[in-house]
Amino acid sequence: MENKSHALIAGLFTILLAAAAVWMGIWLNRDRVQRVPYEIATRLSIPGLNPQAAVRYRGLDVGKVDKIAFDPKSPGQILISISINPDTPITQSTYAALGYQGVTGIAYVQFDDDGSKPELVPSSKDNIARIEMRPSVFDNLQTGGQALLEQTRVLADRLNALLDEPNRKVMLAAFHDVSQAAKKLETIPKQLEPTMTQLPAFASEARQAMASINALSKEIGELSHNVNADTMPKINRLSSELRSTAHQLERTVEQINRQPQSLLFGSPGATPGPGETGFAASEGTK
Repeated sequence: MENKSHALIAGLFTILLAAAAVWMGIWLNRDRVQRVPYEIATRLSIPGLNPQAAVRYRGLDVGKVDKIAFDPKSPGQILISISINPDTPITQSTYAALGYQGVTGIAYVQFDDDGSKPELVPSSKDNIARIEMRPSVFDNLQTGGQALLEQTRVLADRLNALLDEPNRKVMLAAFHDVSQAAKKLETIPKQLEPTMTQLPAFASEARQAMASINALSKEIGELSHNVNADTMPKINRLSSELRSTAHQLERTVEQINRQPQSLLFGSPGATPGPGETGFAASEGTK
């Protein structure tokens, strides 16, 4: 009986000692950092994110995810409660996105900052600040993939419409016309071959004609020079005589205009002057 009592006491002592060791380990390893609460509100999908997931700021561990729940005030919105180190620089331009660890699919919250608004955002248990959540790389790939699939579908529909029976007939007819035009083009060099063979002779004749024209032009120049040297004095004298004759003719015409009767009776003599026969003094001189 006494042995059983000692065994029971020893067992209880062992259990208490083990419990004390576990409690001591937990107490020694507990997080003594007083973290600051923040909240992330999002309508994006958060696959792979679970409570106790890590929170990182540009790759550095700064906290953890405390709770994930739906927002009772906004249907469809998800609230992610987190707690982070107080020295983490959360500003008005800080945003969150989901990151993934390798190929395991385990997600974590990744903070980054574009630096556009460097003012710090304070937060407390009584007034928890919210941080914007942006689409992750996988979200962008998914959105881009859906857009690409839609464009592919539209392209396929257009190709189907382009390759329907009436359009195929039109394209085949066009190909046939192009083929016929190509065959006609093949005959053009043969038709031009006689003309091409005559081109050298034509070029030679053209050169001879140009040489003849040059020689004629030279002869004309020499002739013009000789004419100017021999004939110009005679032409000048003739021109002087013509001007004198024209001047006399002009005087004659002028006289006829003044005294037309002179054509029948001749030109009247000059009026006698004082002391000449026939001079008659005017009444004013008597």
